[in-house]
Parts: sequence; C-alpha cells; structure tokens
Amino acid sequence: MTAVTTTTAVVAPAAGELSQVRRRRRLSPGRRLPAARLAGPLTLLAVWAAASAAEALDPSAIPAPWTVLRTAGHLWTDGTLPTDVLTSLQRAGYGFAIGLTAGVVLALVSGLSRAGEALIDGTVQLNRAIPTLGLIPLFILWLGIGETFKIAIIAIVVYVPIYLNTHAALSGIDSRFVELAEVQGLSRLAFVRQVVVPGALPGFFVGLRLGVTGSWVGLVVLEQINATSGLGYMMFQAQNYGQSDVILVGLLIYGVFGLVSDSVVRLVERRVLPWRRTLGN
Repeated sequence: MTAVTTTTAVVAPAAGELSQVRRRRRLSPGRRLPAARLAGPLTLLAVWAAASAAEALDPSAIPAPWTVLRTAGHLWTDGTLPTDVLTSLQRAGYGFAIGLTAGVVLALVSGLSRAGEALIDGTVQLNRAIPTLGLIPLFILWLGIGETFKIAIIAIVVYVPIYLNTHAALSGIDSRFVELAEVQGLSRLAFVRQVVVPGALPGFFVGLRLGVTGSWVGLVVLEQINATSGLGYMMFQAQNYGQSDVILVGLLIYGVFGLVSDSVVRLVERRVLPWRRTLGN
C-alpha cells in the first residue's frame, strides 16, 4: 500500500505540469497553415465571381472575373501586355535597386557613427515628412519627363522605409554586445559582420517588405505621367475609353506582383534568420 501511495504522489505533479505546458501552448497561434496567404485573395475572388454570376454587380463598372481573364488573354496575345509588363518590371527594378543600396548604406553610416547620424538622420526624417509623390513636379523640372525622374521617385519611395527600419534595428542592438565585442578585441569589420549585421537583419527585412510594396505603389502613379508604355499607361488609356476590364487587368497584375515579391522577401527572411523563434514562424 505504501508503495502504491508513493507512486501516485510522484505521478500527479507530472500530470499537472503537463497540463500547464498544454495550457501555455494554446496561447500561440498554432502551426502555420499551408498556402494560408492565398485564402483571403481566393475568398475575395469567389465573392466577386458569385456576385457577378448573380448579376449583383454592374458589368460596365466591375466586369466579371472571366471577362477580365478573357481581356488579359487578348492583351497578351496581341503583344500589348508582355511589353507593358516588362517595361513596368524594369522601372520598378531599377528604382528598387537604387533605393535598396541607398537605404542600407545611409543606415549603416548613420547607425555606426555619431557624425553620420547627425548629418543623415535628420535629413531622412525631413524627407519622410514630405509626401514623396508631391516631389514629382520638382523632379520633372530637374530631370525632365523621361524615365530618369520615374526611377528617382521610386528609389526615394523605397529607400525611406529601408533606412528607417534598418537604422532603428541598429540603434536597438544591446550595448552589452558592443562591450563584449570590445572585450574580445574584435576588429571593426568583425564587429560589423558578427554583431551589427545579425542584429540589424530583422529590421532590415521589415523595411525591405515595405520598400517592395512602395515600389509598386509609386509605379502605378508614375506610369500615368507622360509614359508611352507600362501597366499604368495601359490603365490610363483604358480610362479614357471606359474599358474597366483593362483597368482591372492592370490592378490584378500589380496585386500579383506585390503579393509574390512580398512572399519572396518573407521566404528569404526565414532562410536567412532560421534562428528566430517568433509567432510568425
């Protein structure tokens, strides 16, 4: 009898601890669902299709999904859509590359040097307070109405969030890590590689996602200003002729580009930062 009583006393706390662990685990969102990010867009598409089939939407204002798909096929077959897509990708790519480089370099100089911070951070904050699209008239006077000013505006839209988030991540690095690096006698290059880069990467990827999205947002506006090709130009021309299906084709392509590019950045982030244990992953 004594042996039985002792065994029960030992097992009971273990069961209680297991119950507490299970209760704690319920606080997390749970395991990531496969293709979870597509659930929202697919639901919206299903509602759109159902409303169109029920004739609850005006076809001249919001055409049915199959009408938009058929229009996209015609535009692709006659060569209009491939040319416009390629032109838009080139503009967004050039502007994004310049903005990414500028944002990272300025954040490193400002985050690792008090003199750099004094010269750069206030200027970037001032630029942040000025609506970037409001700079379009001034940039047209400076750079003309060709491709240069479009790429420059996209670069500004991209570099600001990358700089802000990367600089914030650099400023948030624990000073104890800096002291440890000094005690270990790390060189400046080793300090940047082993302490600064790992500490700044989470913030950098947040800024990168915002920059990618910003490049597409800026592009749709810029391509309607003295452009002869591009998705924005195609949509602007469609507006003049009342072709809402063509406009929706352009908007859907922008949306797909934004979703795919953001997903790629998130995938790269998970590969580069596998050591992070967050609610998101």
